[in-house]
Amino acid sequence: MIFVNPMTAENLRSAFGGESQAHMRYLIWGDKAKRDGFPNVANLFKAISYAEQVHATGHFNALKNEDGDFSVTSMAGFGLGTTSENLQGAINGELFEIKQMYPSYIAVAEMQEEKSALRPMNFALAAEKIHAKLFQEAKDSVDKNKDIDIEKVYICPVCGYTAADEAEDICPICGVSKDKFKVFD
Repeated sequence: MIFVNPMTAENLRSAFGGESQAHMRYLIWGDKAKRDGFPNVANLFKAISYAEQVHATGHFNALKNEDGDFSVTSMAGFGLGTTSENLQGAINGELFEIKQMYPSYIAVAEMQEEKSALRPMNFALAAEKIHAKLFQEAKDSVDKNKDIDIEKVYICPVCGYTAADEAEDICPICGVSKDKFKVFD
């Protein structure tokens, strides 16, 4: 489908940019968590980084008929702080996507009847709610000078659904079987 609605295409490009930056930011913050002595938090950052890559890929693929160079404006947090500060930055970014970015992008895509844009946006919104919760749990642990008690993180390669320690047999967001999930441990 060629997007006849430039606003939806612009929103997908912005979401792609934001998710791509979150992917890299979480890798950097994960390295810092590891250096700070929080290996499980580092693993959580690495796993959710992959989920953000899944989201960026979904947005990019929805733009398959778009061609050319575009200036892309997207929300992006910067700075390398303590692991607690970096977790707060991650929480803030996830909450921005949950409360502002995706609801408005989805509303525009629905109004413009851009069905191929809705799938990756809805997948990302559902997964980001889980990410915010996991980052908050990690921050609560780090603020007590403890690593989060998560040994494995499961990521769905289709929608970015994230599960700590145990995953359901079927992804509750997109229906992919657990054997397709990527495991971070």
